[in-house]
Amino acid sequence: NSYGAPKITKDGVTVAKSIDFSNPLENVGAQLIRAVASKTNDQAGDGTTTASVLSLEIFTEGVEKVAGGLNPMDLWRGINKGVEAVVGELKNLTRPVESKEQIRQVATVSANNDIEIGTLISDAMERVGREGVITCETEKI
Repeated sequence: NSYGAPKITKDGVTVAKSIDFSNPLENVGAQLIRAVASKTNDQAGDGTTTASVLSLEIFTEGVEKVAGGLNPMDLWRGINKGVEAVVGELKNLTRPVESKEQIRQVATVSANNDIEIGTLISDAMERVGREGVITCETEKI
């Protein structure tokens, strides 16, 4: 923020949205990272910082390889093969979250390890069911 107190966050989307460069070319890169973080947030709900860092590394290494003579299409095909392999392995490692305790554990991690908030979320999930919607509002003091 250009005003007020600094914002403390571990959320990749929030960080990506706050970065704005005066150089138009640098800003294109920032916009790409914002898009990666937003898409990750929409599809997975977490991992935005990891996705942003991976994007930067893939870009940096890719530019280096292309500058060294690698065909950009070969690079693109290689990245896609790598993505397919990683996604396949992640699907193999996936475990369903079913019990109230498992939901509480996931919610606690998502709430920056705040057990009280994790418990509130798991209680709310139990009430509304798997397909239910939970709405949170900020209380005005």
